[in-house]
Amino acid sequence: MNIRAAASPADVKPWPTAPKGTKVAVDPIVLQIVEGTLNSIEAEIEFAIERTARSPMIREAHDYRVGLFDKYCRKLTGRSYSAMPNAVVRDFAPHTMKPGDVFLMNDTYLTEGSIGHLPDLCSTVPVFHDGEVVAYIQAFGHHDDVGGRVPGSMPGTAVTVFEEGLAIPPVKLYSEGVCNEGVMTILKRNTRVPEMLAADIDSEVQACLMGARRMASLFERFGRAQVEACFQAILDKCRDIYRNELLPKIADGEYVWEDYVEHDGVTDPKLHKLSLKMIKKGGRITLDFNGTDPQSSGPINWPADYADGAFLIKWIAPILRNLAETPERAAELHVNEGVCEIFDVIFPPKGTLITPEWPAATNARSFVLLRCIGLLAGVVAQAVDGRMPADQETIRYTGFFGKDQNGKQFLSREVLGGGSGGRYYADGNDAIHIVPDSRNQPAEFTETRFPLLVEKLALRTDSGGAGFRRGGLGYEKHYRALVDCRTIVTADRVRLGCYGLNGGKAGQPFCVTVDLEGAPRDLGGLVDGEPVVAGQVVRVVTTGGGGWGDALEREPDLVAKDATEGRISLASARDDYGVILAPRPGDDEDGYTIDAAATLKQRAELLAKRTAPLPMIDRGEGFEKMLRGECPPRMK
Repeated sequence: MNIRAAASPADVKPWPTAPKGTKVAVDPIVLQIVEGTLNSIEAEIEFAIERTARSPMIREAHDYRVGLFDKYCRKLTGRSYSAMPNAVVRDFAPHTMKPGDVFLMNDTYLTEGSIGHLPDLCSTVPVFHDGEVVAYIQAFGHHDDVGGRVPGSMPGTAVTVFEEGLAIPPVKLYSEGVCNEGVMTILKRNTRVPEMLAADIDSEVQACLMGARRMASLFERFGRAQVEACFQAILDKCRDIYRNELLPKIADGEYVWEDYVEHDGVTDPKLHKLSLKMIKKGGRITLDFNGTDPQSSGPINWPADYADGAFLIKWIAPILRNLAETPERAAELHVNEGVCEIFDVIFPPKGTLITPEWPAATNARSFVLLRCIGLLAGVVAQAVDGRMPADQETIRYTGFFGKDQNGKQFLSREVLGGGSGGRYYADGNDAIHIVPDSRNQPAEFTETRFPLLVEKLALRTDSGGAGFRRGGLGYEKHYRALVDCRTIVTADRVRLGCYGLNGGKAGQPFCVTVDLEGAPRDLGGLVDGEPVVAGQVVRVVTTGGGGWGDALEREPDLVAKDATEGRISLASARDDYGVILAPRPGDDEDGYTIDAAATLKQRAELLAKRTAPLPMIDRGEGFEKMLRGECPPRMK
């Protein structure tokens, strides 16, 4: 096994490259069967993991992903992002692999940019036909703990990867069906939840092996030449849809924008800049990230500059589906490796937020990872008259750890989503998760497994940015601690709300408040273990999506409906939307009537107060405060 130096990407791809040449004719019926079967295999693997995993993060929150790849490491399925098998193929030549082999990895610097932080352990299974490797199946999940300085393996004040847990370069976990018990012993010894970690790995491995058998049956049924031709056709289809259907919506030219991460857990809060210049020319797009700030002292770095940026492209390219002719058409478009053929990426030299040098800490890389989606949406919005969705922030981790009433150690980890951005044709969605099928942890599960009571779970009123099409709402969730314990937080957007677009306003930011009923204190976004006393309530409110378009143009009846449903307050209806509402007289049901005359007057007054056109992008009040150097001490 030849492990590449951690800080130096290879000059030559150490995995096979698909040949260019004459294509094999594809039977359209076989193509449809193959494509449908691949999607079915992906879903089957995911369902198997959900049914058999033990950790709340994987089984309950569904924070895991599956990928199917051809022998050239090209991703074939496109329902969601996943890791990549490139690093496995780099270190273990395919001709040396045997049926029953399973590989494991999580090292953020030795996985070709496909693993962002150490909790994401990834299993890889090769698929064989006639004794040769013809494909790969992968599954990675966010495991509750892989060691490190704090429970959950995501220390918000980490400055090196050595504080974040056990780093595993690609290793062979199973050799021809026989488990390497030495590797498993090391894994279990380096986690606070050994039984749960071992069970989750077993769940993922067995699900991938099942998927490999299903994939092998395709080759047995239709033959290698026809199946591989179908694989190529599936990739070409994705490439051609982007090249011929979506990219023509973007005018040729250069577009520049930047966005920011507001804190790194180590230094004082400041604006960490991510810069992007998009060059659109014909059927290609070049993404140039030069100008991005140096790597951070804290754990917000993301090593994205490996494998020609393939993971980065597959991660952010789906935002362009919003350029489809209709929302229904956008929902039909999945992203696979074919999309990489129309993008070029220019990375800055080593040492920036997206090109960090080992051993920079990375566990909160989701901050930069999500900003990259907003970056692309922001530059494209300038080229399409704002017909892109406003911003969203839908990954943040909260949790508790300590000893329960019986003196047993416990660790509760949860991923909470937020509101998505408003779009030109619709409001943003409420309380969504960017990981497909992910969800908040059910209150019943939390209360039966951990010394916590969930006293409130609701949509957060007024959290979505005001706009002609309102931003989606975030969560509001209250936990009452039944024992003395500590809370942990990994979250961005505690100061900077999700930006509004085309005249829409920014959404409300994230916040965790401890001792809500006593002497409440707001926490920052990277917290390793804030004390919580038994009986205290911890409130978590998540981000709302940015609004789209001028809020004063929103239909008054929709404003009244939002107020009736508790999505917005009467104050927001008046001050943001210019709609004056009154309780509906003589009606047993809650509701409001619109004072048409007062609404006309209010909107006219609000319009008269404007001194400039509404901006294309509104970053919100928090951005202006950070520019002025204002930051609450508790949030530093």
